[in-house]
Amino acid sequence: MRRIAIIQGNPDPKGGHYDHALARAYTEAAERAGHTVQVLEVAQLEFPWLRTEEDFNSGGVPPAIRAAQEILGEADHLLIIFPLWHGTMPAVLKAFFEQTFRPGFAMENRPGRLPRRLLKGKSARVVVTMGMPAFLYRWLFRAHGVKCLNRSILWWSGISPVRTCLIGNIADRNGGYHQRWLEQLHTWGARAQ
Repeated sequence: MRRIAIIQGNPDPKGGHYDHALARAYTEAAERAGHTVQVLEVAQLEFPWLRTEEDFNSGGVPPAIRAAQEILGEADHLLIIFPLWHGTMPAVLKAFFEQTFRPGFAMENRPGRLPRRLLKGKSARVVVTMGMPAFLYRWLFRAHGVKCLNRSILWWSGISPVRTCLIGNIADRNGGYHQRWLEQLHTWGARAQ
């Protein structure tokens, strides 16, 4: 059985979005299969945004971020869900990653050498919802916003493998499209993938 941390990156603290339904489907299946799941609702966390290099490298860690680091540190697998905003993650989610994946937690700086990646042994799945067709985001925009998360944050901290799922056309409610994706998240949750 695996320990799973879900990072719910939808910026609306009221919830009730398709991203939340996807996370619920995954959580229900994972818990039913015997896995342990903890959900971090980023929109509900209170933390300041980093504004200086000094704060990033050696500033104090706010209590909400320290609690998130404990959850992420104990997890074997991460599920990260967010809506695409302006080609990338919402600003509050980026601020969360900047606060959380800092030196001392995600990496250890070593003078004259590449940082040591401290989160090795963990895997992740990134699920991104968007209004445009997913193939258009991949082909025309090269999915740069998601690549930034996968390469510059997750890979850099040692998380591997990282699987990505782009769910496009979420405004299309015809033909059971939403239900098929909920069932897919349910399948991944049962397998802790």
